[in-house]
Amino acid sequence: MADSIIRVLAKDVPVKASAITARDMVERARQIHKTLPVATAALGRALAAASMMGNALKGADNSITLRVAGDGPVGSLLAVADAAGNVRGYAANPVVELPLNAKGKLDVGGAVGRGNLYVTKDLGLKEPYNGSVPLVSGEIAEDITAYYAMSEQIPTVCSLGVLVNPDLTVQAAGGYLVQLLPAADDAVIDRLERSIGKIQPITAMLTAGMSPEDIVRQVLSDFEVEVLYEQEVSYRCDCSRERVERALRSMGKDELHALIEEQGQAEVTCQFCDKVYRFDKSQLEALEKGLSRN
Repeated sequence: MADSIIRVLAKDVPVKASAITARDMVERARQIHKTLPVATAALGRALAAASMMGNALKGADNSITLRVAGDGPVGSLLAVADAAGNVRGYAANPVVELPLNAKGKLDVGGAVGRGNLYVTKDLGLKEPYNGSVPLVSGEIAEDITAYYAMSEQIPTVCSLGVLVNPDLTVQAAGGYLVQLLPAADDAVIDRLERSIGKIQPITAMLTAGMSPEDIVRQVLSDFEVEVLYEQEVSYRCDCSRERVERALRSMGKDELHALIEEQGQAEVTCQFCDKVYRFDKSQLEALEKGLSRN
């Protein structure tokens, strides 16, 4: 079953929620970046969160970037999602090994460490929206909750999970995001707390094979919900040779000429999908000539 995402609204109550199953996208990221389990879990949580956050954007050309900049051994995590929820990303150091944490689980917080979560929304305006908060735990879900509370003043509950098999492949991945809208009163908050207090951990729901709709209906079991949107999502990189050519041209004529003189060729590797773009001397010289004409 392909990865998918759902957005719902509670009927007659100011509560909205989304949920995602993300096993395939996280497994694709693992294959590309050759991550070990704790890095797989950390990156997978960031990818799932970015997908849900991107899917909530209104403009078709909008995008969101999450950067988890901690001082732990995994280094920075980057996840970029479009407005449909398709996502790409990487971990600065995918080869991290740590003992399990005190709960016997992958120590994502230890891998990430202390630092900041940076959120950039490209909404098609002159300048992107930038927000940042200190990392609460490095476990990603708690940090997303803190971001919404501090930067956007939206009370939020976020849960993310990634399960890794003994052979390093991804068994399950996904999560949910529940938010209170401005008109929510204490009675709504109490109902939501009761509802969430009854649910299983997200990893148990994912292991049981629950769909995003199953998950969100369990999370909001005390509410009647209306499905607003449901769509398949995937790990998707939008790199292309044309984009790489634009990047090389952006170096400027002098730097490009120096590259030709010193190396006579160029290899550019996409950080998101590890695709390699090769340019020989004649191709670089053609780019340089194009700059000379402009």
